[in-house]
Amino acid sequence: MNVKTISRNVGYALLVSALFMFLSILVSLGNGNDSALAALIISFTITFTVGIFPFIFVRKAQNITLKDGYVIVVLSWLLSFIFGMLPYVLWGGPFTIENAWFESVSGFTTSGATILDDIEALPNSLLFWRSSTHFIGGLGVVVFLLLIIPQASPIRMRLTSMELSSVSKDGYSARANKTVFIFAYVYLALFVVAFFSYWAAGMTAFDAVNHAFSVCSTGGFSTKAESIGGFHSRLIEGLTMLFMFTSSIHFGSIFLMFARRSLKPVINPVVKFYVSYVLAFSLIMAVSFYNRGEFSTFGDSLWSGLFTTLCFTTTTGFATVDNADWPLLLQFVMLLSGFVCACAGSTSGGVKVDRILVLFKSIRRQTLSILHPNSVREIRLGDHPLRDEEVRPMLFYLNLYVVILVGSIFLALLVGTDTAVGVTGSIASLGNLGPATGECGTMGSFNCLPIATKFIFSMDMFLGRVEIYPVLAVLAMLFDHKDRVRHG
Repeated sequence: MNVKTISRNVGYALLVSALFMFLSILVSLGNGNDSALAALIISFTITFTVGIFPFIFVRKAQNITLKDGYVIVVLSWLLSFIFGMLPYVLWGGPFTIENAWFESVSGFTTSGATILDDIEALPNSLLFWRSSTHFIGGLGVVVFLLLIIPQASPIRMRLTSMELSSVSKDGYSARANKTVFIFAYVYLALFVVAFFSYWAAGMTAFDAVNHAFSVCSTGGFSTKAESIGGFHSRLIEGLTMLFMFTSSIHFGSIFLMFARRSLKPVINPVVKFYVSYVLAFSLIMAVSFYNRGEFSTFGDSLWSGLFTTLCFTTTTGFATVDNADWPLLLQFVMLLSGFVCACAGSTSGGVKVDRILVLFKSIRRQTLSILHPNSVREIRLGDHPLRDEEVRPMLFYLNLYVVILVGSIFLALLVGTDTAVGVTGSIASLGNLGPATGECGTMGSFNCLPIATKFIFSMDMFLGRVEIYPVLAVLAMLFDHKDRVRHG
């Protein structure tokens, strides 16, 4: 491994965190030097010093191997989690070491799960830092890094292929070194439009920034204990639904829609399938809400059903209702939507609806092959035929995802976690969904869980955000190195 290349590129990632810590310091100063100022200054100093260190003492190196790339991706995320803990730990309050780790991981992975029982007790500067981790994680720690790396660098092309999901790349009609800019343009445009829309709808500028950070990253951190429901505004809820849905669509398709001035790029089989199941789940939730008497009219039930479904399918952890005592049907809908989630090439988590659609088409092809063994059938997504070499990795990822999910549930139950929370928490964490059920539901927190469970769920969030493979690659490298040392 090239330690110089790795250290310099990981340094970039830490400098991004340092930048947003500095912005949080400005927020603190603007609020009359609130109680988090000292914690943020110390955190910024430490993070900036460690991040800038490689650029001072390490000579620039451009060569990068496949192994270097995987180490850069994994280390950039892990060190962002660790240094992202500092403002929480140094501020204190409910932030023990394990709680600060959980909150940091949840923020950077845009999961939106929290250990906070009283969100509004935090000073504004710490709330801003908390939302900033969503913004950094939504665009991607490594994508921020790629925006700085020179365009012609081979490092950019290699890291782009590792950071962006393999199932998402077909939607970008550009070379690898342009893909990162397309993703960034769409992401930043969504943030700007969301901020001004929220501000115009009645939020303060501070609340608008924080919620724009969360919604464009499909994260879910809010400045209110009641989340979006705390604003009691249908307009704000409607805007949130619009931005949640937009942020869950393939960013390459959104870019092409505006570049070509046509809706055709976003009217494709994946989006049609996604919209169909969102509407179906929304209707199920609406009927259940109405039958339970949670709302006086079916229209209110339908509105809340659509909002809640989008929160789950887009993996945005906002809420307007409390799911602590939901019946089994709604729990099942939540679990299913939290597993499938939204489109590849977006900021959403989960296995991605693209892979589920390919799974269904693969089942259909296999069934028809049994009935007609001599026929030759191919899997197509719209006009795009998929080769077996493209289909196999998608199906393998689904199998791997399920194996890790089952393992996570087993470990959570083994350390004494409540059965319902162990199951729903694992699904929510691995899918970067955020809230689970019961005390860890939409209006609750994960603070009540054992330390071991918090660690298990935080690892799930990390694996879900990087889509498992980079972590497995680094672990394989470590074990391979140990074997070589052991055998001389």
